This record gives sequence, C-alpha cells and structure tokens, in this order.
Amino acid sequence: MGKSSDLRNFGIPIFGFGGLIFLCVVVHILSAEEPPAINPFGPRTTEREDAVPGYIELSSGEIIVGKIYMTRDKRLKIYDSQLRRQREIPLNRVKQIESVVVSEKMEKEWRFKETTSDVKEYTGRTYPLREYVHRITLTDGRTIEGPLSEVIYIQPDPGTAAKTGSYRPEIEPIRYILYKTHKGSVDQDLKSLTYVKAIRLGQEAYQEGMKKTGGKGVSGPRPRGQ
Repeated sequence: MGKSSDLRNFGIPIFGFGGLIFLCVVVHILSAEEPPAINPFGPRTTEREDAVPGYIELSSGEIIVGKIYMTRDKRLKIYDSQLRRQREIPLNRVKQIESVVVSEKMEKEWRFKETTSDVKEYTGRTYPLREYVHRITLTDGRTIEGPLSEVIYIQPDPGTAAKTGSYRPEIEPIRYILYKTHKGSVDQDLKSLTYVKAIRLGQEAYQEGMKKTGGKGVSGPRPRGQ
C-alpha cells in the first residue's frame, strides 16, 4: 500500500487540500470569537472618555480624587443671577464649583392631625434644612453664581499604592448631588448633613488632591455617595 494507507493504520486522519483549507477557516473563526484575555494589572477600559481629572471635597473634610463626569452629553445648568438667565456649561470648561450656604436651620416636623383635616400638629421631632447657591469658576477665570441642582459622578483613583503592579478590584463610581435645597432626615443634625463643599477640576487640581490625600486618592474612610 501507499504512504496514506500507512498513516491511516496509525490512526492519523488524512485531509485533502480542500479539507486543510476548511480546517484553517474553522480555527480562524474560533480564535476570532474568543474574547481577549483580561489583564488585571492593565489600565481600566470602563473609564469615561469625557471624564475630567480632579477631586471632590465634602463638608466633613473628606477628599475623593479621581475622574469626574456627569450623565453623558449633559451640561451644568445654572441660573446666572447677573444676566438673569439660565446658562448651560460643559464640565470641561469648569475649573471649580463651590457651594455657598445661604441658610440652614433645624425645621420642625409637622403632620396632619387627622387624614381629612387641614390642621397640623408638631410631632416633637426636627430635621435639618439647608439652602445653597453655587459659584462656578470657568477655565478662563470668569465666575457665575446662582442656584444649581445637578448630579455629579466620580470614578475614584486607587492611589499610588495600587499602581505598583498589585491586583486591585474595579472601583465603582460614586454619585454626589449638588442641591439647591437639602432636606435631611428626622432627628439628623446639621453637622451630619454632609454636602459637596467644592469640586476642583483639571490636571493641576488632580495633583493637588493626590498631595492632600498623601497619594492615597481618598482621605478618611471609604467614601459613600448620596
């Protein structure tokens, strides 16, 4: 017999030229469908491309450093007190956002005496109530002050300690709210009603935040959003 029959006797299948081409095509398809391996030490792929580096400072003194962004394609909407009209500002045009407390007090909690009655009675409990305006400083130095109500997200930076090649889990973005009027819960006090004191944006602000946190990317306990 020929050489091919000898190979069959050893259990080795024989492919013709057409079969060899088919095999190559199958291998190529399978390799193309296989997802790329994830490198746990590599850069994140979930970061928003429109996020701006910087840090958020809370009234409690906590600082969170990272990439700051809003809902996609959204802009800051602030009522300009001087021009007396609403303005829309992209986050990448902003250098700083400061919260200015206009008033704060402990408000009494009232409830209707009866379901069908218009008469209210004091429950004996109180809750904190605070009002703000916000001062926005643009990258060109101009400032705008007025009422602002927006949701801001920050993707916290893991800090310099996590950039030495050690594995780290993905850090979830944290949500913070810029309020016009901020109502706390019953029996909470004004001090515990934490708010965003300032947001500073840009690479220089990012470096400043890292310096303030000693390279950790966050000061104090693990931050919680609102």
